[in-house]
Amino acid sequence: MTRLRAALRGIAVLAALRSLARLLPERRRDDDREVTDPAAERLVAVALLTSAGGSVAFVVAYVLDADPQLLGAGLVVALGGIALALATWALRLVRHEDVLEPREPMTPPPEEHAEAVQALAAPVGRRGFLVRLLGLALGTLGLAAVVPAASLGPAPGDARRRTGWREGARVVTPDGAPVAVDALPVGGSITVFPEGATDEVDAQVVLIRLAAEDLRQQPGQEDGTVGGYVAYSQLCTHAGCPVGLYEQASSRLLCPCHQSVFDVRDGAKPVGGPAIRALPQLPLAIGDDGMLVARGDLPAPPGAATWRILT
Repeated sequence: MTRLRAALRGIAVLAALRSLARLLPERRRDDDREVTDPAAERLVAVALLTSAGGSVAFVVAYVLDADPQLLGAGLVVALGGIALALATWALRLVRHEDVLEPREPMTPPPEEHAEAVQALAAPVGRRGFLVRLLGLALGTLGLAAVVPAASLGPAPGDARRRTGWREGARVVTPDGAPVAVDALPVGGSITVFPEGATDEVDAQVVLIRLAAEDLRQQPGQEDGTVGGYVAYSQLCTHAGCPVGLYEQASSRLLCPCHQSVFDVRDGAKPVGGPAIRALPQLPLAIGDDGMLVARGDLPAPPGAATWRILT
């Protein structure tokens, strides 16, 4: 099926070129080496200048943040001008003939070699202006292709894998108030951030206080809970929505976007919905001033698993 489609495309292109050739006037020659057609040369020049203008228009529209349709129009003019110029050049300014001759020695006589070199160089030499215009059109088209690269910005590096949580960073509320060890009753919950980074979305954590008998210590997190407090990333591991609904009766966190459910007593492992990865748990400790602090960063990147693939 793929080969058939390719063959059909080739036939369509050949048919289009034959139709275009019928619309063009007959070529005429002033000698045996070059086709002379002033009208075709003017058409090529106009097409190349128009192409350059389209490329410049694209760059200007991009810099001015113009409507996307204007950007598309600029590219259409730029590419269409080059296509028209090359087609006209090939069909009306290049000699076309079929030559049959017997096989001869591969090395031609010096006079024939000189004549061939002169024949090949003559059309380019006489049409140097068109060659320069072609360079202008291609150069401006390259500029139009390069300019959008300036909007890519710096590479993210490992920024998506780190948050503002550090060893000793105090746990604070969204308004920057430190959280004391007795701030929440059993069953209470609150959204917290690392001190000095309350505007960092990836660092938002839900802090929950459980009864001691309800807490199941996770391997590697034995020292990560204090006073019944557990803290998990508030970004759902399915699509990154904020998991802000805590159901005290069942000790579960609910995601309002796609109804993923996480058991906070068991390492916030998913027990329902599309999420398949547990919420990363923030290790906690108590500072010298009686305030909750972090023992380090989240052990895994917060948010959807696909974010890790992209970074």
